[in-house]
Amino acid sequence: MRDKLGQHAAQTIAAGSKSFATAAKLFDPATRRSAMMLYAWCRHCDDVIDDQQLGFPAQETYEAHETGSESSEARLNELRKLTRRAYAGEPMQSPAFAAFQEVALRHGIPERYPQAHLNGFAMDVAQRRYVTIDDTVDYCYHVAGVVGVMMAWIMGARDEATLDRACDLGLAFQLTNIARDIIEDAQIGRCYLPEQWLEEADIPRQEITAPQHREALAGLARRLIDLAEPYYDSAHGGLSALPPRCAWAIATARGVYREIGIKVKAHGARAWDSRISTTKVDKARLLGQGLSQAVASRWYRPAPRSGSLWQRPA
Repeated sequence: MRDKLGQHAAQTIAAGSKSFATAAKLFDPATRRSAMMLYAWCRHCDDVIDDQQLGFPAQETYEAHETGSESSEARLNELRKLTRRAYAGEPMQSPAFAAFQEVALRHGIPERYPQAHLNGFAMDVAQRRYVTIDDTVDYCYHVAGVVGVMMAWIMGARDEATLDRACDLGLAFQLTNIARDIIEDAQIGRCYLPEQWLEEADIPRQEITAPQHREALAGLARRLIDLAEPYYDSAHGGLSALPPRCAWAIATARGVYREIGIKVKAHGARAWDSRISTTKVDKARLLGQGLSQAVASRWYRPAPRSGSLWQRPA
């Protein structure tokens, strides 16, 4: 069973995130296994809410009877129930929840973190409107920042300062993702851009995908990428608190996602003509840079985290 869970997690991350899969290879085997299994659970929950099976073997049918309901709200409630059951040590039928149970109990991840992650999916289910940038960043915390906290917990971090830096990296990742996926999200009826920004740019929410708004939309994407930058900087300051191989993996993941944002800015109004990603050459370069940053982090004292950054809930 244990090997099957590892294989399931590896298949999920390979299909769901080539960027994170590259970085995950740098972890020591035990950390890699836990990180991949946590990712598999996050991917599973996302797919269940959207009634998809991306990243899962086609023959898996446990969603149908474990989450079995037609509505996203009911599926979300079932995910919450299964998460509580996992913490209670009950047998889990689905590979994703069996993997999550192993990781959560082994590392003692507080239950408030995965439940906060599910709260992020609840925002999608409720079709929440994001009026201000603080609203958007709050969403980013729930769907990505708290995942960064759980990943750091797997790596042995317990102090609040390091967890804050891990959260900052998750926020930066999600801000980058939102900028890259503006059109793709709009096509399925979702918008994470602040409505205040849309009004300032004179872009009606229902017309985000219209070609005539691409230049203005590129300006909003640049704002998101620029907003992510101090969070990437803050995350860099957390490398020194991680074990060496973990620092290399995280520095590489940071570089890969940041590169996506750089490309979104560079493409301007053409950023959504095709999905932006990093090439093998990019990843090789960023692996080397990540190693250099991880080594350097052993010898410097990071600057204090800026008080102007969004602060995660206690």
